[in-house]
Amino acid sequence: MTAHSPQKNRRGLVIKLALLGVVGAAGAVLVLRGVNLREWLDAVLAWIRSVGPVAFFAGMAILPAFGFPLLAFTLSAGPVFSPQLGLTTVILLTTVSILVNLALTYWLARYAFRPLLEGIIKRMGYQLPQVAKEDHASLTVLLRVTPGPPFFVQGYLLGLAGVRFRVYMAISSVIAVAYAIALIVFGDSLVKGKGKGALIGFSVIVALSVIIQWVRRRYAKKKAAQAA
Repeated sequence: MTAHSPQKNRRGLVIKLALLGVVGAAGAVLVLRGVNLREWLDAVLAWIRSVGPVAFFAGMAILPAFGFPLLAFTLSAGPVFSPQLGLTTVILLTTVSILVNLALTYWLARYAFRPLLEGIIKRMGYQLPQVAKEDHASLTVLLRVTPGPPFFVQGYLLGLAGVRFRVYMAISSVIAVAYAIALIVFGDSLVKGKGKGALIGFSVIVALSVIIQWVRRRYAKKKAAQAA
């Protein structure tokens, strides 16, 4: 870990807090102007519901591989489809969609888009890293728990680096599915006014974030010790 890592972490936290502040301020302005945020939210959820579960979960499986935020799917899946399908079914369908998305992202980076991406990287003066097999797991963990790059970008980087598919899927799916389940419970409970469920979902999200930061620091210290 470099000497600048704590400063970078603080900067990242400040940026996240600033973004939350901007979102909160925007919401406050809308409320002061007479916009009913609850009606607006209900309209958005109704439109998503009209799309239907097949199109919704197919979109969750495909679109995040091309940069669409997975968060938009996981937060809305519960409140939109749990009354129709049940929360357990929503979680199962979300899990399947995420697994398909992870596999698709890997295939795009490793095979379909590889010549194009390699050309772009070479024109920028860089070379693809050569990662030893024994480092595949640690690289995947480090990349998945490091804040910054979007989840799909991390997938592309791991595919381009030639990380073994089973290692990529095992580690990536555990992290992605754990977050997704917590977000589904949180979003579903929040929209339905279930304070206890929302608190549980939020607590799980916080706990996962703490665990991930602990893992990141542990791996970073291990790498620094090996380098020394």
